[in-house]
Amino acid sequence: MRILLVFLVAFLQVSCNDEDDTVTKEETINPIVTSDAIPVYNHAYNENYEPDQVDYIALNASNAYVLLDPFQDDVVASVAKIKANGNQLAAYISIGTGEDWRDDFADLQPYLITKQWGEWPGEYFVNATTTGIVDVMKARIDKIADWGFDWVEFDNMDWALYDDVRETYELEVTKAEGIAYFQELCDYVHEKGMKCMAKNFVEDAENFDGVTYESYNTEKNWWDTSGAQSFLTAGKLVIIVHYNESNCDQVYSDYMDIYTKDLAFICEDANLKKYVHYNE
Repeated sequence: MRILLVFLVAFLQVSCNDEDDTVTKEETINPIVTSDAIPVYNHAYNENYEPDQVDYIALNASNAYVLLDPFQDDVVASVAKIKANGNQLAAYISIGTGEDWRDDFADLQPYLITKQWGEWPGEYFVNATTTGIVDVMKARIDKIADWGFDWVEFDNMDWALYDDVRETYELEVTKAEGIAYFQELCDYVHEKGMKCMAKNFVEDAENFDGVTYESYNTEKNWWDTSGAQSFLTAGKLVIIVHYNESNCDQVYSDYMDIYTKDLAFICEDANLKKYVHYNE
């Protein structure tokens, strides 16, 4: 029966018609696993294919962790509708870079380096955290709280911790300052009644309420396994976002063998060219 179910899942996923842009309820069938893990929907991470769209999330997401980029057009207007389905809403912010398409970029510029990040056009690393940048980030968090979000997910929070990045971009901010910076911002998120989601590591992030790891087809489970497991053991939300995969079910099974069944998982399917949602 288990083998038959796996083949049925694969057939239904490959048979989906991706040419129709009409927003419909998700028709793919994902493996049923009894656990406390929740589904994950991702509107913010645009890796190889389009992320989940807001209308699609509003129609399909239920009792899920939903990551939105709240500073994109027309996102905030959908917050109440998405929350009505029992979803936990998370707001994406990059705290380690300034993005030149954001409305507050001019406010951030005095605290950024002038050399553009080679991997992501339009982004510039933070170079000073002990002056006014904290106030700019807190102003973002204030808006997120007012809009009714439950979480804030911190992207690029480890930007100052790697020697190769520090050397390439001649960063002046110290590692200790970088750590103090993301801890202070998480404390402020808590003061506003929300939770903090760490990104890709948990060292010096014990005050965070969850962690998201980005996993790749050629680089799986590259992070400290014991750190991820420590968050699971503590009952914190642990999410793996896996990219560009031709066999999402196998990768999900592999991660279930490494961690507890409470791990939340979402996979960017290279065949369907969209996210496949698990734990539903």
